[in-house]
Amino acid sequence: MTDTPPFHLAFPVDDLEAARRFYAGLLQCRTGRESDRWIDFDFFGHQITAHLVDAAEAPAATNPVDGNQVPARHFGAILDWDRWHALADRLKAEGVSFVIEPRIRFQGEVGEQATMFFLDPAGNALEFKSFKDRGQIFAT
Repeated sequence: MTDTPPFHLAFPVDDLEAARRFYAGLLQCRTGRESDRWIDFDFFGHQITAHLVDAAEAPAATNPVDGNQVPARHFGAILDWDRWHALADRLKAEGVSFVIEPRIRFQGEVGEQATMFFLDPAGNALEFKSFKDRGQIFAT
């Protein structure tokens, strides 16, 4: 997985400065190029672009996964175990409201993972997860 190319994701926001505070501030993502309608962020080695839209997006539908209603449309990152826990602790200390609190999903099963979901200021759902055994990422 070390040679995985970075991905690019563009997503809508209704307030660029709120997006900057969230991604560059709270999540500590470095900013890249920007204009008055978009900002690029270094999202854990990947390029994401917040695009200003004039109307907010409708909330995402959900699907049941291991006892939780998971937003069907979401993005995020898979972090190392210790980094995931440090981020979860920091987000809790910052008072982030979680859609799904930090927890271990599929405990004792194939694909066991730490996961948490929360929303950015525009209502975009983010999931951060971690696997003790990275070989389980695509396990069936």
